[in-house]
Amino acid sequence: MKHFAVVQHTYSEFLGTIENQLEKRDIGFIYFRPFVGQDLPGSAGQFDALFLLGGSRPPADREACPWVDDELRLLEVFRRAQRPVVAFGFGALLLAEQAGAKVSAEPLHTAYWTTGHRTAAGERDALAEAVDGRRLLVMYNGSAVLPAGVEPLVVDDDGNWIAIRPQRECYGMLFRPELKPGMLEDMIMEARRPVPDNISELLAEARREWKDTEETRDRVIVALVRELDLMKERKKMPVFHLNVPDNS
Repeated sequence: MKHFAVVQHTYSEFLGTIENQLEKRDIGFIYFRPFVGQDLPGSAGQFDALFLLGGSRPPADREACPWVDDELRLLEVFRRAQRPVVAFGFGALLLAEQAGAKVSAEPLHTAYWTTGHRTAAGERDALAEAVDGRRLLVMYNGSAVLPAGVEPLVVDDDGNWIAIRPQRECYGMLFRPELKPGMLEDMIMEARRPVPDNISELLAEARREWKDTEETRDRVIVALVRELDLMKERKKMPVFHLNVPDNS
């Protein structure tokens, strides 16, 4: 069975609407929550892919996110193993940082609706084609200036990058296909979580756009499956169980 590792950074943000899509494809997944002190996996050997989710703080703020260096090491492990990586929001900024981007903890919030625009670099890329011309919710904390050699696949109405593919096996998205209105509501209710000033407007539009958002999510999943070969089960390391003799 295919099995994905998923790194979660806040209580409110999980795979959301993508969970059902993975389950329909007989793909299992396990969440790792470093923000509550849970250790991250030490290798990619038991997993077929890695998902890095959104967050409430900038990954460049190491005081607020002390686990980031461990997560970057995990990302590098998956990259070296040539196993797919899909990153949203917080995770996309980590992917950009590892590719050489200049990252910053400012601004604290970037959140808006926009239209996706495929770039020249995104031509013939299934993900870029899937979201070209579609309404997208962009949400992340902090910023990343892409290095030379990393061209965006998708930009927003103002030409800002919202999707990259720094390596063939890796996608980073600042737009959020996994989010549903209920998750935005949970962000508002989450204790001590900072939220954008315009969160109510974002939620209202998310409700209005929900039918089209579901279609966009499905298009994104199909594109990721195609481009990253997510239905392929990778070779996994055997799991050994030690039988300790009972000398009692």
